[in-house]
Amino acid sequence: MAKTIIITGAGDGLGRALARRFARDGETVILLGRTLSKLEAVAAELGEGHIALQCDVGDPDSVRAAFAQIAARHPKVDVLINNAAIYEPFTLADVRDDQIQSSLAINVAGPIYCAREALPLLRGGGHIINVSSESVAIKMAMLWLYAGGKAGLELMSDMWGRELAADDVRVTVVQAGQMMDETKTGTNWPMDVAMRFMQDNAKIGLNPRERPITHYNSVTDAFRAVIDMPADLHIGTVALTARRR
Repeated sequence: MAKTIIITGAGDGLGRALARRFARDGETVILLGRTLSKLEAVAAELGEGHIALQCDVGDPDSVRAAFAQIAARHPKVDVLINNAAIYEPFTLADVRDDQIQSSLAINVAGPIYCAREALPLLRGGGHIINVSSESVAIKMAMLWLYAGGKAGLELMSDMWGRELAADDVRVTVVQAGQMMDETKTGTNWPMDVAMRFMQDNAKIGLNPRERPITHYNSVTDAFRAVIDMPADLHIGTVALTARRR
């Protein structure tokens, strides 16, 4: 039976790669993201039956509206992949109010809003997959709020898994390393911020440029395997790291 899979942050990066993979596998994909034009381009590429919906995961009203539209078409959903996130470095002394609020809203509150609204559609065999990051363990300089948010998401995921067991909803964390594809040529950070990021990490013995990077497409295999786990088997956390070849 084909599955119905919701993916947040589906307009590019890992979200787009996952959408392409699952559509190719015969699943129905619902793409959520802030930029509708990006989502519509991906949906057009995937073909008939796939839906693109504008949704700011950091805005609870936007999430409610998107999931109301989903429920009207799909009273049952098999998988929610909370992939949307923002990744921005800053120091405690320099971080702005809007950066704090955006990071917490999208990286922490966003998965909560989406999981809450998806729950009625997932009960009875659904699966929530929360995308985390290797930065939780690496503790790179200037990424304390991003890593802290992902650490919080991992803890919440574990607790959700116990809470939702009675509803037959599984919860898995996929902790991913650095990824890219042919469209990702660099960062949009200001030059001074990017230089400070490199310098501060060099001080603690980390060089981001020397860390291995994997392709988004390679990572999709892990998500496929997690989703295809038999009903009597569950994986709580999958830790993926790139390796040099």
